[in-house]
Amino acid sequence: MPQRRMTQARQERRLRPSSPIGSRAHVTICVMKRKTRIQPMNDAVAEVDDNGYDRPSKSQLKREMEALQQLGVALVELPKDALKRMPMTEDLADAVHQARRITDHEGKRRQLQYVGRMMRGLTETEVAALRKAMEEHRGVNKAATARLHWIERTREKLLADDEALTAFIREYPAADPQEGRTLIRNARREQQQAKPPKYFRELFQWIKDVSRQGDEDADEADHDAGEDRDDDEA
Repeated sequence: MPQRRMTQARQERRLRPSSPIGSRAHVTICVMKRKTRIQPMNDAVAEVDDNGYDRPSKSQLKREMEALQQLGVALVELPKDALKRMPMTEDLADAVHQARRITDHEGKRRQLQYVGRMMRGLTETEVAALRKAMEEHRGVNKAATARLHWIERTREKLLADDEALTAFIREYPAADPQEGRTLIRNARREQQQAKPPKYFRELFQWIKDVSRQGDEDADEADHDAGEDRDDDEA
């Protein structure tokens, strides 16, 4: 019995807390907040020259140089008749014609770079005149392409439907109906027999000539009508 009591007493002493805080101790955690100072950014300062004027950025200069280079390449690639209408300086014209004659790939590349340098030596007025002429040329090309597509569609209609010829003659009275019927009949026979498209091409040319003459007559009639109105007003 005495030994059992001593054992219980030892166990009780072990269970007692060794400090006044015991198992209910509170731990205080301090969190320190670090303040971050945001430095103000300096405003971007535009580049200025010695006279105080803004200078174009390097990226802008690069874009302008590339645009002039592309314009020079476009000049070299123009058809011969269109190139004659371009307002080029004598030196630029010589460089462009030389580039058109070169067939070697590396030689042509170097010559095109030279054309680009010549372009960068032009004044703003000269560059503006060239760009205007190029835009006019592209506009003419678009109109010509649209007209060719119209002729092709008209030919397909004439070959597919006999009534299409009647509508075409009504719109272009100067056209010869008999010639049109003959071309249509022969072109259809070619397609059926898988022959070379001789009359198929002649029909295209017939539509082109007749419609062009009709448009010119219409323009002339409008011009005469305008002059008559001016005379009446006078």
